[in-house]
Amino acid sequence: MTRDTLFLLAPGFFDNERREYCPECAEMWGLLSYYPSLKESVDVIYQPIAKPRADIVALLGDKNQNCPTLVLSKGSPAFEKCGIMHKNGHRFINNARDIGRYYSQRFGTAVPRGTGPL
Repeated sequence: MTRDTLFLLAPGFFDNERREYCPECAEMWGLLSYYPSLKESVDVIYQPIAKPRADIVALLGDKNQNCPTLVLSKGSPAFEKCGIMHKNGHRFINNARDIGRYYSQRFGTAVPRGTGPL
């Protein structure tokens, strides 16, 4: 893996007998829209709403299937206070706010409101 991988639920998936979207995944798309240069640092892979989410399970195991999840490449830096976890030799962040905090430290983007000091 040479670039980070961002796992998202596809917009407009069908669940609960209606079309829905994931608010945290939409937040990630908003961040990528605010800062288009971030798209160059990440591969986006859509996952189904149904579990198991095979692509994430292959990397992080059955207990770590949340979307959004950012899996850091081997060469990506680590920062404190970003919620970086470790599983199966991979480093990952599994929620939108911590991913936003990570991007603010790595790429100088704005910090998500309400997340406290870095």
